[in-house]
Amino acid sequence: MNTLAIGLVGIALIAIVLVFVFLFRKANTVNLTGNSEDKPAWMRETPPAETLGALRREGKKVTVYDHDEGEKLAAPFTEQIEDIFRAKIEADPDLKHFQVDLGSAPDGTLEIWVNDRKYTNVNDLPDNRLKRAFRESVTQWNR
Repeated sequence: MNTLAIGLVGIALIAIVLVFVFLFRKANTVNLTGNSEDKPAWMRETPPAETLGALRREGKKVTVYDHDEGEKLAAPFTEQIEDIFRAKIEADPDLKHFQVDLGSAPDGTLEIWVNDRKYTNVNDLPDNRLKRAFRESVTQWNR
């Protein structure tokens, strides 16, 4: 009888441990889509050509988040818009003198840095061609 009781307690302990292991593994699963087989669209899509080009020039691989030293911190999609924006600036001789960087303010709003000056609204940018290039960059990213 004693051996039987010890055996049952042992089986019960093993069952409890297995349940805890199962629950622990499930608790650490991050499911961003509701379906564990699918990735969200932002993880499936290829970044814009401008972002891929910038990464190649820097000898980097595509990652979910890319931050260069000295740049303002920004959300990944903002960094992609910045790459498109910079490509437009570099392609326009009249805009080449502008140094731009997009960042996220502590409250989550967009900061547009032009030649080390912060703007919080595209309408406040110092040049109409720069405003147009920024708006075109956002439109292009949205496609």
